[in-house]
Amino acid sequence: MNICIFCSAYNSSEEYTGAARELATRIAEGGHTLVWGGSDKGTMKVIADAAQEAGGKIVGISVENFRHSARKNADEMIVAKDLSERKAILLARSDAVVVLPGGLGTLDEVSEVVELKKQGFHKKKVVILNVANFYEGLKIQMARMDKEGFIPHALAELVHFATTPKEVMDYLA
Repeated sequence: MNICIFCSAYNSSEEYTGAARELATRIAEGGHTLVWGGSDKGTMKVIADAAQEAGGKIVGISVENFRHSARKNADEMIVAKDLSERKAILLARSDAVVVLPGGLGTLDEVSEVVELKKQGFHKKKVVILNVANFYEGLKIQMARMDKEGFIPHALAELVHFATTPKEVMDYLA
C-alpha cells in the first residue's frame, strides 16, 4: 500500500517526531511505501529517515519553489509546479492518507483531502494521528459540523482519528 503522510517541514518536539518516526517505521516494516512532501527538513525528514532506516521505499512529491530542500536519496522524487499540483499528485499516488501534527499547510492538505472524499472524488482512508491531543480542536469542530448538518455523510465515513501509530496501522489494515 502507498501511504501518504501529511506533516511539517519544520522542526517540532520529540513528542511529535517520536510518533512520526514510529509510524514511518511501521509503514516500512509492513512492506508499504511512504509517499510524502519530499522535503529533507523537519518532520518530513524524520519520516523519510525512519522509513529508509527500516528498509522502506519513499516517494517524494516536492514543488518547484522547494526543490532546493528536496531529499536527494529518495527512491523517487517528483517536482510539481505548485502546491495545488503537489496535493493532487500526493493523493493520486496514495492508497491512504495519514495526517500528523503540522501547521497551516498540513491543515490545508487534510481539509482538501476530506472535502474531496466528501464530494466522492476518492474513497481512500484518511486518518488523523491526534498525538498529544494536537487535533482535538479540529475533532470537536468537525463533530459540530457533522451534528449541525454541514457534512452530508457521517463524519466517521470521511475521517478517522487515532491516538497512536499502531492504531493508525490497525485502521489501515
